[in-house]
Amino acid sequence: MKVGVHFNFQNYTDWDRFEAHAVSEAMPISDQQIYEEDLHLGGLVEPLGFDSYWCIDHHFSPYIMTSGALQNLTYFAGKTERIDFGTMVIVLPWYDPVAITEQITVLDNMLQGRKLTLGLGRGAAKREFEAFRSPMGESRDRFMESLEVVRKGLTQEYFSHEGDFYTIPETTIRPRPRNPQQLLDSMRVAWISPETLEIAANAELGMLFTNSKKWEEYQEDVKRFNEIRVGNGWEPRQPTVVANVACFDTEEEAWDVMVQHTGEFQESVERHYLFSESARFEQTKGYKYYAEFGKTNAKTTPEQRARFAATPQAWGTPDQVIEKLKHIQQMTAAEEMIMNFRISGGMPADTAERSMRLFASDVLPAIHELEGTMREELSGRSVAEPVSAD
Repeated sequence: MKVGVHFNFQNYTDWDRFEAHAVSEAMPISDQQIYEEDLHLGGLVEPLGFDSYWCIDHHFSPYIMTSGALQNLTYFAGKTERIDFGTMVIVLPWYDPVAITEQITVLDNMLQGRKLTLGLGRGAAKREFEAFRSPMGESRDRFMESLEVVRKGLTQEYFSHEGDFYTIPETTIRPRPRNPQQLLDSMRVAWISPETLEIAANAELGMLFTNSKKWEEYQEDVKRFNEIRVGNGWEPRQPTVVANVACFDTEEEAWDVMVQHTGEFQESVERHYLFSESARFEQTKGYKYYAEFGKTNAKTTPEQRARFAATPQAWGTPDQVIEKLKHIQQMTAAEEMIMNFRISGGMPADTAERSMRLFASDVLPAIHELEGTMREELSGRSVAEPVSAD
């Protein structure tokens, strides 16, 4: 099974200054230092034997400072020769779909045959929608229309489009993609709500899991997703799965690292997405499911949330990490895994590098030998009639 890596480019220490708009104060750690450290870690992905590098798409806060996944990937494409690349995800409602399609085809040509996987999403953070001047309540409809435009641009040399949000005269995307079908087949969606699962499955997209619940609970998601695909006459799919990793010589150090920095990351999630504003999510079209996060958080302490989120991740000695990744694969039917070694921006870069290097030497060979299979009961093949998202 292939194993990829991603990094957050997160400035965890700057949240208080950022939220106070204390522009006269110096950042505790500069954005430049965070970038230098994560660029260094990213530069280890290929020489340590990993198979791919992935990038997240976030803007306008210390949470994740990639400010566009495709630009980040293009940098690493020029620094490497072997590895593949993926987005996790491109948030389509924020961007002009013609511009995004151009960026995809440029990177596709720069990779000269290496694979580009297109993870796609619709976003959930108020601050990002407002800054991009995109109404959050339109995100689901904008996502679907943007997806249609991107597919047209990749597969038709000349295309036009007349929709609710975009009117595009006849145009062409250059350079043409090397393999349009491979790019279409690579498209997958990260979701949290059951509604998005059904929309993604009916849109002939794949699955990208970022671990928002217990791994055991993903079995039903995979089964339901594939039931819809099979009902539409398509082959079942296996997901790409993302997990945080703390791989150290002792279980005690691994757990301490995992729970501390998972807590920091969870805090950053809450401060970026503002999940505490449950009423706003309930009142925004397509986001009622997200309101539950704020309600759940209000009933728990930060320590409880950190331990809950940390427990299912891949932490421990190398042997323990191997067993946990095998369990994740069995529960999700993953065909590829993406590891995050710098769990939060508060985690020292040298600590992340120790974990990454030990994983590469003592865990990666075993996971490379692991067959990314899917149990028949998750394939959805028992469905006889088409399944509708309505």
